[in-house]
Amino acid sequence: MTVQKDWKKQRRFRQGLAKSLQKIFHRTLRRPPCAGPLDSVVILAQEKYGDAVLLTPLLKNLKTAFPDTEIHLVTFSKAVTTFFSTDSHISGIHYVKGNPVRLLRLIAGHRFDLLFNSKDHPSTTFLLFTILIRARVKAGIDCEFHRGLYDYLVTIDYDSPIALKNCGLLALLGRPAESDDCRPYLPPGPVSDRISNFLEDNDLTGVTGINISAGRPNRYWTQEKWRQLIVAFPDRKFVILSGPDDLETKQTLEAAAPTVHPSPPTANLYEASLIIKHLSLLVTPDTSMVHVASCHRIPVVGLYGTAPQDQSRFRPFLIDYRMVVSHTRSVSEIAVDDVIRAIRDIEAESRTQSSTVS
Repeated sequence: MTVQKDWKKQRRFRQGLAKSLQKIFHRTLRRPPCAGPLDSVVILAQEKYGDAVLLTPLLKNLKTAFPDTEIHLVTFSKAVTTFFSTDSHISGIHYVKGNPVRLLRLIAGHRFDLLFNSKDHPSTTFLLFTILIRARVKAGIDCEFHRGLYDYLVTIDYDSPIALKNCGLLALLGRPAESDDCRPYLPPGPVSDRISNFLEDNDLTGVTGINISAGRPNRYWTQEKWRQLIVAFPDRKFVILSGPDDLETKQTLEAAAPTVHPSPPTANLYEASLIIKHLSLLVTPDTSMVHVASCHRIPVVGLYGTAPQDQSRFRPFLIDYRMVVSHTRSVSEIAVDDVIRAIRDIEAESRTQSSTVS
């Protein structure tokens, strides 16, 4: 209850700040397309891996439409900074959290043609950076608390997938992208010998992946339910993926059934993606792995809590999927039988589609 009260208090503060800024820095909303030179764009990138993956379609399409434009990112987490460090579409990354020197250098040393805020809701940090960073024009995603702070707003339904919201910037620039062109990708990352050898030594064709990790405690399924899911399919091969904090659970599940391929720990999202791209199906809580599967066109059975905005904005994108939704905010309340049914349903549909094509 205390956490919920704190969250509501923070939300009221953000909304109050936005309203104050709207009164002070009132910008007249312009009608697209955005005119003028576009030599440089700066994008405020969100802090989590899933958000980073869902920003990549914009980077790809922006560079395709405007190949001579420099694309800069302002980042607020080391993980996201590292994630984008090898992306060939990006000209510069400005990691500013806790570093006033870099912040001052960014504000005083750069003037961009366009600033884009990738959040679709008011954020204290992003609103302040919108004001501080110098740009000829500023764009954001339309919401009540962004109006009056930006020259251009992406007008799109709140429940639209985040990848489409980000790519909405292209429409403001007169170069709209088709939905099919907004598939995310992963910038290349380091790959250990253990992962390379595992992929060389194991044929993962027809294997089902299980990701047991999640970004929040209420998004975890239980170890026992994962075990029950595995033993419910005695003729199926599995591979288990996890973050560093869940390695013990991963190893316990690998030892629980002979149908599980023991796999080495993955050190980064890119290593995990190299395994996922070979699978026939991924079962995962609502986390960045859903969007990694979208990169490689791998069907997903996703486990979600009751929050409707998570089910809509962060649902699997441009892939076949089944969504299994808890009756509470906690994914752990989802029944094993519901997940089993979802796996069988999505695979039955896939077989039907294959026979129709044949």
